[in-house]
Amino acid sequence: MGTAAWFCDPRAPWQKGTVENTNKRVRGYLPRETVVLDVSNQEVRSLCERLNATPRKCLGFQTPTEIFGQHLLAMEGQII
Repeated sequence: MGTAAWFCDPRAPWQKGTVENTNKRVRGYLPRETVVLDVSNQEVRSLCERLNATPRKCLGFQTPTEIFGQHLLAMEGQII
């Protein structure tokens, strides 16, 4: 697939919950028996958009897309 793998750091159990939660969210759209290499780029993009448009309690019920946009605007203000 050409993607890098990411593993939780040893002795960092707080990272495991995020990975498991994300896996659970993805499984809501892709059944366990799905062959990931058979999923089209468009389907992956659509799934990413759906996941990033879902409000999260840990983000104060904002979406990851909203938080990322705010972060970019803040960084843009620092560069000038």
